[in-house]
This record gives sequence, C-alpha cells and structure tokens, in this order.
Amino acid sequence: MGLLVMILGLALFFAAHVLTTKREARAQAIARVGEGTYKILYSLASLAGLALIIWGFAHYRATGWIDVWYPPKALKHITLALMLPAVILVVASYLRGRIYATLKHPMLAGIKLWAAAHLLANGDLGSIILFGSFLGWAVYDRITLKRRTDGGGPPIPVGGVTNDLIAVVVGIVAYLALAFAFHPVVIGVPVMGG
Repeated sequence: MGLLVMILGLALFFAAHVLTTKREARAQAIARVGEGTYKILYSLASLAGLALIIWGFAHYRATGWIDVWYPPKALKHITLALMLPAVILVVASYLRGRIYATLKHPMLAGIKLWAAAHLLANGDLGSIILFGSFLGWAVYDRITLKRRTDGGGPPIPVGGVTNDLIAVVVGIVAYLALAFAFHPVVIGVPVMGG
C-alpha cells in the first residue's frame, strides 16, 4: 500500500513539474485560469504529491520493505561525501554567485547528485523508485531547459565570490544539520546506520 501511495505522489509531483517544461501547455493553462490561480494550483499539486511521497515511503519502510540488492557499507561513506557538494549546490541556486554562473542550474545538479548518491546507498525497491524518479526528472528537466526558447522569469542578478562563500558556509551548516539531526530524527535512519 505504501509503495503505491508513494508512486501516486511521485506521479502527481512530477506531473506538476513536467507541466512547467511544456511551455505552450503551461501558457494555455495560465491564460485559462490566470497566473495567480495557476501558481496556487501548481503549489497545491506539488505539496499534495510531496505529502503522498513522504507518507507512502514512510508506510512502505514500516510495513513493506523489499530488498533488491545489498549495497556495501563503503557506498554509504561515498553517499555521505557526495551529499556535501549536493547541499552546497542547492544553496548556491539561491545565493547566485560564480557557482551559479558556471553551472547555470545548480539546483538540478544538486538534485542529481543527491538522488544518485542515495541510489548508491539504498538497495530496496522503494528507494530505487524514489531516488531514481528524482534523478530521471532532474536529467529530463535539464535537457528541456536547453531546448526552451522563452527566457522564463526576469533575470536575477548574479553576485560574486562572496555569494559563493556564503553558499559554501550555509551549505556546510545545512549538510551537518541534515546528516546528523534531520536524517536520524525525521527519516529514522542514521546516515551511517545499518
């Protein structure tokens, strides 16, 4: 049951996100309902999808775990190491500096790194579906960004090295909080747990 709920949540979450890549369909939806309503509906669909993903994955982990393969412990260390740059990249997408200017889409790079790292450390079916879906979406979204003809929203000014330094410091703090407080308490699995 949990796995099915998670998959439904993934479908809802990514349907909303894929719609943003279909620029004509998105423009038609905005023309039909208005930009404010579109943003509200997009946010509600994304939040509902995320809630279903979280609930479904938690239920799956508690009642229906299905092992596919058994990752060696060394991969957990690699995952832990890969998560630091992943978090820094996500932070850098908001604190636009040279990291942002070089990568153009550090959020997607961070999501790809996060998902790939978690695929290394988790060999159960639910994790493979969850992290594989996010990895697939991030790759798809990056490809569609290269093909889009519209500029999207107004350009946001890019700062300099100071923004990068702030991104690195905030990223390190967020990484430590995620790895050693959030992950064991909220996810229920210590980062180096069995």
